Amino acid sequence: MDLHDIPLETLDGRATTLAELGEGAVLVVNVASKCGLTPQYEKLEELQRRYQSRGFTVVGFPCNQFMGQEPGSAEEIQEFCSTTYGVTFPMMAKTRVNGRGKHALYRELTRVKDGKGLAGPVLWNFEKFLIAPDGTVHRFRSSTQPDAPEVVEAIESSLVAA
Repeated sequence: MDLHDIPLETLDGRATTLAELGEGAVLVVNVASKCGLTPQYEKLEELQRRYQSRGFTVVGFPCNQFMGQEPGSAEEIQEFCSTTYGVTFPMMAKTRVNGRGKHALYRELTRVKDGKGLAGPVLWNFEKFLIAPDGTVHRFRSSTQPDAPEVVEAIESSLVAA
């Protein structure tokens, strides 16, 4: 299954796919508004602005599966992200990333191993999956900052290949 073609729903209820959202590399991130890692939104937005002209996009997937840290409605999430962090990248509808009802995109992404060789469930908010145009996926756990050298290097390598 091509990850770029899996059906998605935007925060405002429109049908889309990763292919429609970005022509190059895509950084998929499960996000939450009330998490200690929420300030990562700022660095995600910086990546979006830095690389969007080269076909890159961040895509946020609000998720309430980790200690109920994304309890808001779609409108509340949108308002929080735009007002607090100036988010301009696409946001999807609330998404299940683990367990029963896990979204098809995350069924595929969680098969990918991280830098330590571990696949499996998303462990916390702000786990990142970089999907290159050729379908190659790099996985970065929540503690890895969006602007960490390994993330930036993977993005730039994906854009060069694009």
